[in-house]
Order: sequence, then structure tokens, then C-alpha cells
Amino acid sequence: MHDDGRDALVVEQVGLLVLAREEQRRDHGQQHQDREHAVEPADDLLTATLLTAHCPVVFVPAMHTEMWLHPATQDNVATLRRRGTSSRGVSAKLAAKGVPREVVESAMQAERDALPDGEAEAIEAQAAHAYAKRRRLGPHRRPDIRAAHRDRDLAALARAGFSYGLARRVVDAEPDEQA
Repeated sequence: MHDDGRDALVVEQVGLLVLAREEQRRDHGQQHQDREHAVEPADDLLTATLLTAHCPVVFVPAMHTEMWLHPATQDNVATLRRRGTSSRGVSAKLAAKGVPREVVESAMQAERDALPDGEAEAIEAQAAHAYAKRRRLGPHRRPDIRAAHRDRDLAALARAGFSYGLARRVVDAEPDEQA
């Protein structure tokens, strides 16, 4: 590699697709250590620039951190929660949209702090019940196969980001119990 005089290349307003493509290219580049001899398509100016850069590349996500405070963003998060998305799932979706991890964590903490004591847990429980209902887990399964699928249902809720204790309460709930 040669030094082209730059300390770093900063790419601003990067969307999720560009980040994903560059992550895949980086992983592929580790498999083929000699990047200069790798044949990669450069079908746009950004790709061509990134392929020829011989310095660190810094990506700046397209979503501005104050967008979290926008009422539409808050409504979207509330909709995700009603549909059964866990706090961890909401955090992951925000991070995937380019919101920095620190902002996601502080926003989620602010959401919990803004709620009265115990209400954050109630919202998480409602989301878990909504997820179980949508996926027909636990009390929403046919009674004759419910016991046989208990571990599978617990695993599905865990993969969705719900804690084991909450998943167990949801899966073991009686069919007529609601959040």
C-alpha cells in the first residue's frame, strides 16, 4: 500500500445499504489479504473512492441523533412495542438505522425514566404477550401440543430479546390471562 497523504477518509450521510456493503467487502477483503489485487466492481463514485483509499475510512450514519426526539420516531417505537418488539429489539432496530449505540442506550433509559415505577416492566410484558399471540406461542398454542413446544416457545421469546423470567411467565400463563 502507498500513502496518499490523507489521515482518514470521512464519508458522511451513509445509509444502511452502504454500511452493509462495506462490511461485506471488508469481510471479503480479510479472506483475500491482498486488497490491491482483488477484483471488485466499482459501479459508483463512492465505491471507486473507497476501493482506492489507502487510509482509515470513517463512516458517519445518515440518521441525526436528535431524530430520536421527533414525535414520529416516538410513535414508531410505541408501534413496535405494541406489535411485540422487546426493548432489545427496538434498540437493535434503531442501531441498524444508524443511531449511535450511546444515543440508543440513553434514549431507552430516558424512556424508562419517563415512565412511573413498574410501567416499563408492564410495557415489556405487554410486548412479550403481543409477540406470543402473534407467533402463537405458549398460551396461544393448541392445548394438546403446548407442553411439547414449551422449550421452543421460550427460545423464540429469548431470540426476540425478552428475558428468561418474562418469557417463562408468558409461556406458562393460562390461555385467558392477559399481560
